[in-house]
Amino acid sequence: MTAKLYDFPLSGNCYKVRLFAALAGIALELIPVDLRAGEHKQAPLIGLNPWGQVPVLVDGEVVLRDSQAILVYLASRQADEGWLPRDPAGLGTVMQWLSTAANEVQNGPGAARLVRKFGYDLDHEDALRRAARLLGLIDAHLARHDWLALGRPTIADCAVFPYVALAPEGGVALEDFPHIGRWMERIRALPGFVPMPGL
Repeated sequence: MTAKLYDFPLSGNCYKVRLFAALAGIALELIPVDLRAGEHKQAPLIGLNPWGQVPVLVDGEVVLRDSQAILVYLASRQADEGWLPRDPAGLGTVMQWLSTAANEVQNGPGAARLVRKFGYDLDHEDALRRAARLLGLIDAHLARHDWLALGRPTIADCAVFPYVALAPEGGVALEDFPHIGRWMERIRALPGFVPMPGL
């Protein structure tokens, strides 16, 4: 049975899941959700996720909200441990980047994009400050590493990539972060890579 992903094409969080599935060769049935029409606040989606957000994954009896949780679930189902290791140190290394994606990335470049592209009433200047600090830290990390974790592509890269790559839509320039630029090129060169609108 193919898992279903309730999806919005312009959502970076939904794209994280689509990107990983494409890279890992996981088939998903995409169920489009019209956010502008409020479908995420109506049945059947509100019954699956009372938070009223996408993405939502339905895989048989398993129903998951939150893109990071979905990435962990899908990667854990894989026979190999390439995308998500099972050893404690490796797992912790990947998970710290998933936390970064959900916090610093979401509240920096992600929030700036929500203001500029979708008109959200958020503090754009604060989002820009957060983005600048975060991107500096990521760029310094990538000056020493080709990938975010473990020296290879993992779900850490899938989690962080979308809202970093979409940062210019929020008014965040990436030209001053050359190592991030080269990392994004490496991700785009991975077999199975799929883009999203804006990338």
